[in-house]
Amino acid sequence: MIEVSELTKRYGDTTAVRALSFTVRPGHVTGFLGPNGAGKTTTLRLLLGLNTPTSGTATIGGREFGAARRGLRHVGALLDAQDVHGGRTARAHLKALAASNGIARRRVGEVLGEVGLGEVAARRIGGFSLGMKQRLGIAAALLGDPSVLVFDEPLNGLDPEGVQWLRALLRRLAAEGRTVFVSSHQMSEMELCAEQLVVIGRGELIAAESLAAFAARATRQGVRVRTRDPGRLAAALRADGAEVVSGERELTVTGAAAERIGELALREGVVLSELAPQKASLEQAFMELTADSVDYLAGEPR
Repeated sequence: MIEVSELTKRYGDTTAVRALSFTVRPGHVTGFLGPNGAGKTTTLRLLLGLNTPTSGTATIGGREFGAARRGLRHVGALLDAQDVHGGRTARAHLKALAASNGIARRRVGEVLGEVGLGEVAARRIGGFSLGMKQRLGIAAALLGDPSVLVFDEPLNGLDPEGVQWLRALLRRLAAEGRTVFVSSHQMSEMELCAEQLVVIGRGELIAAESLAAFAARATRQGVRVRTRDPGRLAAALRADGAEVVSGERELTVTGAAAERIGELALREGVVLSELAPQKASLEQAFMELTADSVDYLAGEPR
């Protein structure tokens, strides 16, 4: 289990993480979300002992990671797939990690096979694509068969097959009772594999809850309506206070429940071919709830 309590990190006059507290429990994939510059990578570095907090604590299994001997047997982490010696082969890289962490050498071949790099184990890493380096970094994280896994943007560079493979891997690791903590900007993937979320903005906690509960916070959940007479129904809906986006024989309605739309359609004598409430989206909730925490906001495209 990961526990962060009142964690703060300052760099001079800049506060990267401010009084941050959350818990990541085993048995779930927990997504770690936030806008660029929110403090996600700083938090992960503090958690893994790569930086020292100004105040507060970040523990894994009840103790700071730096206090654990042979750390890869307790925590597997991938923060930067590019941060690896390009002159070594994939096998040599993992053998060195195994030797320094008291891990059996047979695990090297096992994890290379598991991530799909068995046939290129003798190739130098410098010739690897980003996706291959990501797979190698995941292999390193799995090497010690740890109970806690931490990944920072593990989907970068993966092709569609790789994305699907990683999604299944994360789910399997969580199903085995491990703690799986994944930082990612790819909302669609988090929606498919994460069950719990930790969301931060400008170094502060915005939410720590289930994905379903967070997505349900989106205020602009809509209803899709299909009809041969969209104009008359749209006018009635707007008069009733709803917001309507019109298309050819289709309306997207916010501010009115499906039941109310049906009542208005009946009153106006409009026949509906579809009346479908739209599921709240993670991306929509994220954009709404982090709007005040975005430091790098692009202008409108010209």
